[in-house]
Amino acid sequence: MDPIFEIQEKEHKDNYGRFELVPLAAGYGDTIGTALRRVLMSSLKGAAISSVRISGIQHQFSTLKGMKDDVLDFLLNLKRVRFRYLGDEPVKITLSAQKAGEVKAADLKVPSNVEIANPELVLTNLAEGAKLDAEMTVEAGVGYSPAEERNKGEVGEIPLDARFSPVERVNHKVEETRVGRVTNYNKLILEIWTDGTMTPGEALTQAAKILLSYFEQIVNPRKVEEVKPDEVDGLGPVGKLSVEEIGLPTRVANALTKAGFDTVDKLVGAQRVDLVRVRNLGEKSIDVIAAALKGKGVELPDA
Repeated sequence: MDPIFEIQEKEHKDNYGRFELVPLAAGYGDTIGTALRRVLMSSLKGAAISSVRISGIQHQFSTLKGMKDDVLDFLLNLKRVRFRYLGDEPVKITLSAQKAGEVKAADLKVPSNVEIANPELVLTNLAEGAKLDAEMTVEAGVGYSPAEERNKGEVGEIPLDARFSPVERVNHKVEETRVGRVTNYNKLILEIWTDGTMTPGEALTQAAKILLSYFEQIVNPRKVEEVKPDEVDGLGPVGKLSVEEIGLPTRVANALTKAGFDTVDKLVGAQRVDLVRVRNLGEKSIDVIAAALKGKGVELPDA
């Protein structure tokens, strides 16, 4: 028997939506509600600032003359800027402010395919005569991307933690309801809060489409083509980490860098015997390297 139920938007205010799915067969309220909540929180595409370069600043703990807030506070505020961006490639945006007073997200200069969802967000405050010039990279993605997993950029480029998810919060509750004389049907109540880059209704529809695509592979499976090892795109973000970023002792990291094994990708691509031959390294150092890689979910080849 095909499921027949209604989806009713009971409330819509700002970035909040309350939906009811009714009537659902007994038990399906929790089944559908749990699945939708997981997808809503983890799998919807969004955009965020992933790195920033500030004129005259080398790292996040620096200070900028005339900026009333710390650079760290400014970076934290940049993480809160929300973007509508449907592209796949990273895009550059800029900020140039030299008037005393508040600097807001609306002051960011963005390309035509990027829109700021919260332009009134205050980024920092400038004193008279101060000047702030910055260039940022906006990327699209899903979930959360910590700064330490980002590719190491040029000197002066500060990586930021990026929260891509357009959904900020989801609640679901199941109540009993009746259809005629049958009283054990479910009513699923979904509350969705978004960041303003999409409506709660759009978020719900996208989450359902993602679930549908997975179930479709079960019902009508498509053949999965075998991918050859040399066609795999490295280790992803982890492979781009430098040896200094995986927690190795300074002596070991310096020795590896001088020998040309300066990233995780290069380390994993080397033979153990090659690493042993590196000056100032020995078997104990190789064990330390293997342990550091394992902490990042990567195995050092035994051969």
